[in-house]
Amino acid sequence: MLHRILIATFALFLVFVSNPIFADESANAEREIAQLAGADYWRQVKDGEEGYTTSKGLEHGMLINTTGQLWREIRNKWITPIGGYMILGAFGALLAFYLWAGQIKLSKERTGNKVLRWTPFERALHWYTASLFLILALSGLMLMYGKYIMMPVVSSSVWGFIISAAKISHNYLGPLFVFGLVGMLIKWMKNNLFNKVDLEWFRQGGGILPNGKHPEADFCNGGEKIWFWLLATAGVTVCVTGLIMDFPMFNQTRELMQIVNVLHAISSLGLIAASLGHIYIGTVGTEGALEGMKTGYVDETWAKQHHNIWYKKVKKQEGES
Repeated sequence: MLHRILIATFALFLVFVSNPIFADESANAEREIAQLAGADYWRQVKDGEEGYTTSKGLEHGMLINTTGQLWREIRNKWITPIGGYMILGAFGALLAFYLWAGQIKLSKERTGNKVLRWTPFERALHWYTASLFLILALSGLMLMYGKYIMMPVVSSSVWGFIISAAKISHNYLGPLFVFGLVGMLIKWMKNNLFNKVDLEWFRQGGGILPNGKHPEADFCNGGEKIWFWLLATAGVTVCVTGLIMDFPMFNQTRELMQIVNVLHAISSLGLIAASLGHIYIGTVGTEGALEGMKTGYVDETWAKQHHNIWYKKVKKQEGES
């Protein structure tokens, strides 16, 4: 009995598959699959057209995100080399300037009288932000250039440790830098508004040329104000884009992440190049500049030479008190 049932079932199956209607449907299905795998299909894929999927996540309907290749080309062929040349160029220019002009010395002897320039809170805020900036700059440069410079000369285990440390420190310390930057912008905004005095300061070369001329300046000179506004623009861009990449749990699309990554890299590299000038002038470039941020006090001669308008205001307040 069972044997007869199996034979009948098999015969029915043969009739089913040999029916012209079903044969045509099978052929149509095969042709459709062939067409899907053809040029039109891959053209749609390349154009980023979304198809149907039961998964409802962002971009799940897109088979291939072709913008990733464009992002890699922009980052590797343009941003990386240009950023490297920009930083090396800034360093080379500062070195050449130092060899030509040397350190800008005080024009008169120190008086020994000290003037308070930075409060303990201001110095703590500065060094907190500056320390994080240096760590983030070095770790960021390692993430971008390490595979070209460091990886070829160290073992794989050492390279793995270095790049992992750079990635972790960059991701976790980035949000802490935001607090310092915002604090600095709020604290010193009122001292960094441009005025006519700054125009004359720029015209005379900012007092860093070895010609003995020292233009007038208030609490912040024109160069310091430029650095401040670079922090307020490029620095804020770095912070905002960094936070977007650091916390990818708010439905950010891959395309958005690629855009903010490009903005983050451009702003960061520009800021690093500019920071070399700020660091140079505040350390080896100008005699007495670093003392103020170390102790909070500057010599009276330094105050008169570099920030004479501010010095007069301080003395006037002391006289009134």
